[in-house]
Amino acid sequence: MEIKAAEAERESIRYKQVEFMLEKIGQTFAGVISGVTEWGIFVEENDTKTEGLVRLGSLGDDFYEYDEKKFAIIGKKHGTAFRLGDKVKMKLVGADLSKKTIDFEFVK
Repeated sequence: MEIKAAEAERESIRYKQVEFMLEKIGQTFAGVISGVTEWGIFVEENDTKTEGLVRLGSLGDDFYEYDEKKFAIIGKKHGTAFRLGDKVKMKLVGADLSKKTIDFEFVK
């Protein structure tokens, strides 16, 4: 029961975060990289601690690969790297309440 209650609490918090961010599409935020995978970079917005995904496909300036040993995404051509803990600026490009997902893109 306790595990189900904790899961329900996380789900309700996530729902409210996405609901809040729906009105902020197009705005720019400061954040930190909280996770890297072969399909994207998870970022956490500083003020609300809302987490979203920057898809690798949105990083159009290079071909990026996931380096699991370094916990980083590294560009093949320019060598640009995105690592856990890096401070970033991102733009909110999407929020889906039914899926409880948030999509960001990096801004320079």
